[in-house]
Amino acid sequence: MTIVTSAEIENFRSELADYPDALAALDVIEDCEGDLEDAAMVLAIRVGQQPEIANAEWLPILTKKCRAVICQEEFRDELVKGKFAHMMGHLAATKLCPSLLVTPVLMYVAQQGVDNFCEPFDPLT
Repeated sequence: MTIVTSAEIENFRSELADYPDALAALDVIEDCEGDLEDAAMVLAIRVGQQPEIANAEWLPILTKKCRAVICQEEFRDELVKGKFAHMMGHLAATKLCPSLLVTPVLMYVAQQGVDNFCEPFDPLT
């Protein structure tokens, strides 16, 4: 279970204020008491996905699918500094995952630590 605090939710809320889907996702994360996996499942169902694996496994799998984009060198410095707005727009535009799910993905990466999540990174995996 990955839990984010109210302070982390508020930081993301201010960072992603220009993204309505991010704000909607943050409301769900808040309603789920910061449980990212539970919130991601609620959001997935809202966008018509029917995840058939446990909550605790689904978000990490989704996040790993986005790894090649998230770990691009051009974005890493911003992410390490806690700046997620540019990646929010870029990842949503790639359509790797629905825009409602980008926020829990990015929060999950932040919880893991960007460097930890991306290293060692082999773009072929």
